Amino acid sequence: MNQTVQFIQNNGGEMLYKTWEHLYISIIAVILGILVAVPLGIALTRMKKGAGLVIGIVNIIQTLPSLAILAFFIPLLGVGKVPAIAALFFYSVLPILRNTYTGILGVNKNLLESGKGIGMTAGEQIRLVEFPLAVPVIMAGVRTSTIYLIGWATLASFIGGGGLGDYIFIGLNLYQPEYIIGGAVPVTILAILIDYLLAVTERKVTPDGLQGLKNVS
Repeated sequence: MNQTVQFIQNNGGEMLYKTWEHLYISIIAVILGILVAVPLGIALTRMKKGAGLVIGIVNIIQTLPSLAILAFFIPLLGVGKVPAIAALFFYSVLPILRNTYTGILGVNKNLLESGKGIGMTAGEQIRLVEFPLAVPVIMAGVRTSTIYLIGWATLASFIGGGGLGDYIFIGLNLYQPEYIIGGAVPVTILAILIDYLLAVTERKVTPDGLQGLKNVS
């Protein structure tokens, strides 16, 4: 315990920087995942045959070992934060894509027919009906993806991406538990805080009517 306290005292400033570095890598990857997966998930709901194939391919990518994905990007992008973000982006896509697809398909068809009846275009139906109603399901995917990525971002240290994984791997290489604790505990705290913030965001963006239904259920 004394060694851990001393480690924090000696490395407090650097720990804050590595925490920010870790969060930066994770959040950028999630944002890229949202920008790709949400429109793709909506587009797949309009496809009768290709949706299962696309989701299957993304599922296969998700099963590839994290280190293999990181190693794959080194010849293409070198080392550092860029290949780390690119690798994490691949892992961010599946939960968001799957939940977007499920959420949009789950919208009540009677509501869509009502939208058509009042003259809504396909784009207006997506923007004003389908997407708002699917937001809780989509946000659940975003939360899952973000928490996964905060954990997986520790592997960015292998390719010079920085973050709290640096402490974990230094501790493993030097057999110094204080380094492992100094990296693992902030990652856990970061995941809990981000999950809470996303839960609050989910409540904010969920339509009031749906919140009422959730409370009743």
